[in-house]
Amino acid sequence: MSDDLPEQFDLVVIGTGFTESCIAAAGSRVGKSVLHLDSNEFYGDVWSSFTIDALCARLDQKSEPHSTLRNGSYNWHTTEKETGEQPWNRDSMLAKSRRFSLDLCPRILYAAGELVQLLIKSNICRYAEFRAVDHVCMRHNGEIVSVPCSRSDVFNTKTLTIVEKRLLMKFLTACNDYGEDKCNEDSLEFRGRTFQEYLQAQRVTEKISSCVMQAIAMCGPTTSFEEGMQRTQRFLGSLGRYGNTPFLFPMYGCGELPQCFCRLCAVYGGIYCLKRAVDDIALDSSSNEFLLSSAGKTLRAKNVVSAPGYPPVSKGIEMKPHISRGLFISSSPLGNEELNKGGGGVNLLRLLDADGSREAILIQLAHYTGACPEGLYIFHLTTPAVSEDPAADLAVFTSQLFDHSDAQIIFSSYFTIVAQSNKSVAAEHIHYTDTPTYELDYDAAIANARHIFGKLFADADFLPRAPDPEEIVVDGEDPSALNEHSLPEDLRAQLQDMQQATQEMDIQD
Repeated sequence: MSDDLPEQFDLVVIGTGFTESCIAAAGSRVGKSVLHLDSNEFYGDVWSSFTIDALCARLDQKSEPHSTLRNGSYNWHTTEKETGEQPWNRDSMLAKSRRFSLDLCPRILYAAGELVQLLIKSNICRYAEFRAVDHVCMRHNGEIVSVPCSRSDVFNTKTLTIVEKRLLMKFLTACNDYGEDKCNEDSLEFRGRTFQEYLQAQRVTEKISSCVMQAIAMCGPTTSFEEGMQRTQRFLGSLGRYGNTPFLFPMYGCGELPQCFCRLCAVYGGIYCLKRAVDDIALDSSSNEFLLSSAGKTLRAKNVVSAPGYPPVSKGIEMKPHISRGLFISSSPLGNEELNKGGGGVNLLRLLDADGSREAILIQLAHYTGACPEGLYIFHLTTPAVSEDPAADLAVFTSQLFDHSDAQIIFSSYFTIVAQSNKSVAAEHIHYTDTPTYELDYDAAIANARHIFGKLFADADFLPRAPDPEEIVVDGEDPSALNEHSLPEDLRAQLQDMQQATQEMDIQD
């Protein structure tokens, strides 16, 4: 492979995580020559999805000082009771290992959020499939209950009384209208105060307050009034697009998303090399280009982007705990039968500790997501790290979920995703991407990708629309047969040039 690889590139990207893949695709799409390298044999790094045996192998690996995943551990459990014709255990699960898609960094997408808009705008959405989240849940009186999202859900739910339904609709309508009138009394009265104080002033019941704080605005007791309103509007703005809830989940796991961007990069000429590391890197002061040594070959690049944790650019970087993760597989779901009707789908639950100072996000997946075989359920639990012990960080939340539930846990695992605490002096001019942050969607990762791409190619558009296959002009075809208005601007200009050249040829003949 090294003999066939070109020696000069506009951009070399090290690491195939979500942010790196966005930058590589954006560069390739605007005509830059891109080389995308990863020392791993899989795409995605800590944004990846694994089969169950691959996950165990990954957690068994000894963590290097620069590794972005550490403190890994897992256990197999014997369930107290076994149901069904084929009881699930370690052997039966490992026999169907390839049927699992276990995310290291699971996310939920707002239906009108940054990522969905980017996927549609760039036409990368054709490479992915999604499923609407079935239930947004909360804990109330020790039980997991579904929070009504749509208007029909509000009036059909048995969780709220008639008076509470009216109060909730009135409150959500007020939140939706917030910001239209800058002189609104609420806007002036609660400026500088908390969102919780605003809720109390509306005289809503404790149950409605819990619905809004835990599941709709997803905020804490110190969240400002303005931020709480913005979060509520974000929730409401994504409703009614693809299902009853405002959220989507990628089919076959979140590890599919980096690969979608990699596909676009490859379509536009990007070159991919997995299992290929960069051995050394230096800056040529005469040409201001990078010299990269890889697999015995020297490559030249005008720009280099790297994920943290990839040597040699990670030399001197200190990593600190950032996200504590728990991943559990059970033969029974959490919650009542109504939450898991028909075998279940995707359920989302935000958890809080006793004083509301810490939170965690639970994503429950059933086999309809393509992430596990039928009869099993995956529980993804995520919280900001406060120590090097992910099990201890998550203990208060696992206790809430499993101490008084019927969930039959067969497999449990814990690990830490780390972030860089400083930059490498050895690679001063390299653009570093950020490790995954604790967030529900991909907003921070996309903002990071846009920021780095803007530094690299200030005058270029970030991921303009890619044409569909039927819009591509092949040699010998009549370009006028295409619908000009359906093409992206850059391809429309090319089509017009081709048509003008054809007319000039006709005149000369």
